[in-house]
Amino acid sequence: MLNRYNDLKAVNRELGIKNEELGSLLKEHEEKIKKTETEFERLKLSGALLGGGENVTEAKKKITELVREIDRCVALLNR
Repeated sequence: MLNRYNDLKAVNRELGIKNEELGSLLKEHEEKIKKTETEFERLKLSGALLGGGENVTEAKKKITELVREIDRCVALLNR
């Protein structure tokens, strides 16, 4: 029974290490996905501005949103 306990303890340790590795890998992939999504949004916006078409309205909304955010930041700085 003591041997079985030690074996399970070793397996548990190995699984803990593997779990940490997978957790780190997951965080890396989540960061990569976030960067890719941000880049996609930028490309979509720039494509809308350059090419016209159906994304023009979306681009205008995004620009308006960004201008409002800048205005809020300037207002906070002026306090």
